[in-house]
Amino acid sequence: MPQDKSVVSPAQREAGHDGTGEIGFTSETMVQTEKLLDVTGLSVAFATDRGAATVVRELDLHVAEGETLAIVGESGSGKSVTALSVTRLIDHTGGHISGGRILFTDRSGRQRDLVAESQEAMRQLRGPEMAMVFQEPMSSLNPVLRVGDQIAEAIMLHQGLGQAAALAEAQRLLEHVRIPEARQQLQRYPFQLSGGMRQRVMIAMALSCRPRLLIADEPTTALDVTVQAQVLRLLRSLQREYGMGLIFITHDMGVVAEMADRVLVMRDGVKVEEGDAVRVFDAPQHPYTRTLLNAVPVLGSLGDATLPLPFPEAGRAAEPQATVRTDIPPVLEVAKLTTRFEVRRRFRAAHRIHAVEQVSLRVRHGETLALVGESGCGKSTTGRSIIRLERPEAGEIRLNAVDVTRLDREREEQLRRRVQYVFQDPLASLDPRLTIGFSIAEPIRTHRLLRGEAVERRVHELLRLVGLLPEHARRYPHELSGGQRQRCCIARALASEPSLIIADEAVAALDVSIRAQVVNLLMALQARLGVAYLFISHDMAVVERVSHRVAVMYLGQIVEIGPRQAVFRDPQHPYTRRLLAAVPIPDPRRRDHSIELDDSEVPSPLRRLDDPPIVAPLVQVGEDHFVARHRVGGLY
Repeated sequence: MPQDKSVVSPAQREAGHDGTGEIGFTSETMVQTEKLLDVTGLSVAFATDRGAATVVRELDLHVAEGETLAIVGESGSGKSVTALSVTRLIDHTGGHISGGRILFTDRSGRQRDLVAESQEAMRQLRGPEMAMVFQEPMSSLNPVLRVGDQIAEAIMLHQGLGQAAALAEAQRLLEHVRIPEARQQLQRYPFQLSGGMRQRVMIAMALSCRPRLLIADEPTTALDVTVQAQVLRLLRSLQREYGMGLIFITHDMGVVAEMADRVLVMRDGVKVEEGDAVRVFDAPQHPYTRTLLNAVPVLGSLGDATLPLPFPEAGRAAEPQATVRTDIPPVLEVAKLTTRFEVRRRFRAAHRIHAVEQVSLRVRHGETLALVGESGCGKSTTGRSIIRLERPEAGEIRLNAVDVTRLDREREEQLRRRVQYVFQDPLASLDPRLTIGFSIAEPIRTHRLLRGEAVERRVHELLRLVGLLPEHARRYPHELSGGQRQRCCIARALASEPSLIIADEAVAALDVSIRAQVVNLLMALQARLGVAYLFISHDMAVVERVSHRVAVMYLGQIVEIGPRQAVFRDPQHPYTRRLLAAVPIPDPRRRDHSIELDDSEVPSPLRRLDDPPIVAPLVQVGEDHFVARHRVGGLY
């Protein structure tokens, strides 16, 4: 295809197009290289009981070789449907392309209309020509196959390698995406990996055949900031090496600023704005784009504020969260909590995973303690051990001064009501056979809080609280977007009126505007009800906004804990400083390429039975501020 070096005039840039008569968009066309993908007039519909529902309308987009197009917008705006349409996977999800063309230039230089291609032809294209990283790795990976076999299968199918060579290449890919103990991880099943590690496996699988076009649907949602920085840099490196086009679907505007050459903003299935990344960030033209950018949390934006502060809302002044009760005992006290998992070989324990090692913390009524760290560091295991979904090996867990490790069945049922958990993967934590309304009502009925029609009214009230509509109660989990499913999980956690909520990446899957609303909702409930949060997250900007205190974990140990302002403004531990330095800045003019790819082996919590870890003591360095002091060479 010949290169088109024409540039549109300023008058053409100002001209808008309105596919619906309601929402227009502004578009800026850059100097074009060869178009790898050219989508025109794409419309996608789904069959419903009330007829066909069009979820993407008259969408135009293009991606050049070596270019990154970021598609942003709220959950349910049509971003993921667009990606599934380009790969023709939409045909397997109940949807169909009702109009438009999808032109793709393959390796031979032939331009093909993917709408007209057969499924057999698309199977040949998916892998070596185009690949996709899905939003929810647990539902994308085969639960009964080892991850090494799943990666090797794609390599053998498309590259013709033998099994041994394919497994060696799979190990190299896992090391590329910074999975610790890559050789051992090849033998594991998806359920044995953390959410972040599963996402890295998906990225490795997508890159295994070096596709010309990579579609990444929220590829870094489950990753901590350090691994996210490494993965983003890896994707940029592969783009330069192979001239790979990249469609990056995300709600993280910091990642957009870090990665995108151009930005496309969608709302309700329609493109509302498109343009060069710098221009969109500097001078957004559409009101919705401005709303998205105003909702982006920026690390350091709280300045000298010592208390958490809700996100700004129109017509409402944000009030600091002075909600911590110091006049009564803490709602949660954990002392020297230790949780380990044995790895057996030939029916004998060969190694031990030190997931949580002598963790001590407390959470007061009305307080938010944020637990941050890399994927696999033990954050989620700490939360699951507190609620007794994992059996701790040692330590004390006191809820309202009651040791929950020694409860009878009746007292344990009361614990389930007073402590609720919002899981990282909403699709895995919602029963696919039950409607959303039934799932939210279940804790209300289980704990006998309400009866009859009052239950339904309470469910509708909770749905409105988390930004959904009462009619969502009749839908099933697969009928909602990832962000909508997570909001349902938050509503279910609020249903039993708990005194402590353990939120495990509770807002990670939400777009920026809804994330701000949900964070404000959690903070408003805290102010009104005195509920406490153990807020497990890798989003440091959100942590700064929501938390009173912060605990930093690494390899199962707390290496720094203290007031949020002290930890963020004066981090004492080198790992804390590394976490903060890796946070992407939502400004494309300030892209930071200083974080180098590190192919060295990542430290692992897997150790020999005769090699227990050394737990560094916490030393006080300020008021309520403690840091681990290691004997030799720091933590590393």
